[in-house]
Amino acid sequence: MSVHRESAAKLYVKVRADFTLDGRIVPLMLRTEDGPACRIDRIVDVRPAPSLKAGGQGMRYTCRVGERTLMLFYDEPYWFIEADDSR
Repeated sequence: MSVHRESAAKLYVKVRADFTLDGRIVPLMLRTEDGPACRIDRIVDVRPAPSLKAGGQGMRYTCRVGERTLMLFYDEPYWFIEADDSR
């Protein structure tokens, strides 16, 4: 199995999640390959949606991590966030 690396617009992340009895996936923490683990403080919205910056279609989780709001995507079997424009 090949390992996905980040592209210009996607940053693949590791995610720790709960799988509920009714089939929902609830992400709890995320981590870039070389960064610290970040606790997801709140899930604001969950819906099937494309990543407009990075491409791809999957489940989009709008998350609060500290003071930041970020879009976390589950494009089975991979998780990614949209890379910052400043990178």
